[in-house]
Amino acid sequence: MNFLDTLPYELLPWQWAAWIALGLCIGLSKAGFAGITTVIVPVIALIFGAKESTGLNLPLLCFADILAVIYYNQHTQWNYIIKLLPWTLAGFALALLVDRMVPVQAFKYLMGGSILAGLGVMIWNDLRGKNKQPPSVWWFSAFFGIAGGFSTTIGNIAGPIMSVFLLSMRLPKNSFVGTSAWFFLIVNYLKLPIQIFIWKNITLDVLVFDLTLVPAILAGGIMGVLMIKKIPEPVYRKVIEVLTLVSVIFLFV
Repeated sequence: MNFLDTLPYELLPWQWAAWIALGLCIGLSKAGFAGITTVIVPVIALIFGAKESTGLNLPLLCFADILAVIYYNQHTQWNYIIKLLPWTLAGFALALLVDRMVPVQAFKYLMGGSILAGLGVMIWNDLRGKNKQPPSVWWFSAFFGIAGGFSTTIGNIAGPIMSVFLLSMRLPKNSFVGTSAWFFLIVNYLKLPIQIFIWKNITLDVLVFDLTLVPAILAGGIMGVLMIKKIPEPVYRKVIEVLTLVSVIFLFV
């Protein structure tokens, strides 16, 4: 029997192309181009269904998180992760509490507006040359931690939220990637029991199907690492700002 015949889904050629594009985007995202997956995730949701696609995506993200942590571990700024995690767990709890009570589209508009406002203020301050010191007030980490935990549980859209937070901290590009890698490794692995035992959208068939994307994730990761090395610090910051803005636009679609 052909291996493709054992997979849980039969895909058309364009659907296979979208599936492979997802793998490349995940690899690129974890290598440092945060937010790029939002371009392809809506297409994957269209192919497999919104809930089913989150079950497909999460194990892939967990695999890519390990690769990112291995490569960028030495650049991790743990103080920022420690500030965020308690509030992120509070965001988890809030998401599980309201779960089906919040319309997904309304939630996306709220998160998109919040991210856009934060990004706008940050860019405005950059242009004015003020506020060079990272925000240190407790509520800043609390807001982004709760928003990140809530959004990653409800809609898997914590990436742009984390990007705005780390951009506000003015981390160098390698520290940006390393800190983000560890944060999402912890967060995504905490989500696994929810997906497996509560929402039950991660099964053995899903894991087998996910194996087909391992080469694409590796290829995307290698491309991303090579590209990051060639991008100057100021340009990298602008790239992440643009990708974050694109992510927000896709939230409103």
